[in-house]
Amino acid sequence: MDKKDKKKPKKVFVHGGIPPEKIATSIANHQSKTNIGAHSIFLGQIRADEIDGKTVSGIDYSAYEEMAESVFHEIRESAFAKFDITCAHIYHSLGAVRTGEICLFVFTSSVHRKIAIEACNHFVEEIKTKVPIFGKEIFEDETHQWKVNK
Repeated sequence: MDKKDKKKPKKVFVHGGIPPEKIATSIANHQSKTNIGAHSIFLGQIRADEIDGKTVSGIDYSAYEEMAESVFHEIRESAFAKFDITCAHIYHSLGAVRTGEICLFVFTSSVHRKIAIEACNHFVEEIKTKVPIFGKEIFEDETHQWKVNK
């Protein structure tokens, strides 16, 4: 059995916004890993966009969780094959997330910064294009529409 087959899919989804404490704990948990020289972090935050004269107050995320978790796992495994990273963590919101809250947290670690940064960027792009997660923008007047990723 190769290294890839031994890894179990990680749980990615967090209900609601990703709390700052979860981010801080993830960072703190890596202080004892002395083979790491760099971390790269991406935080996706809900914007109060104005669309057709209405302001977004949040996004309600939904997904076919089993399928999405499988795609997250494939992305993670391909990134470990492509980049010399030591750690990678991904968390994405499900359910309602208000403007200003974090909805995506990607955290990569490696011996050197360039690899951590490139891997983190790779994760974000792959997630945006491949994972079946759907966002419904909720406006201040409580109307809604499906979000289009840009």
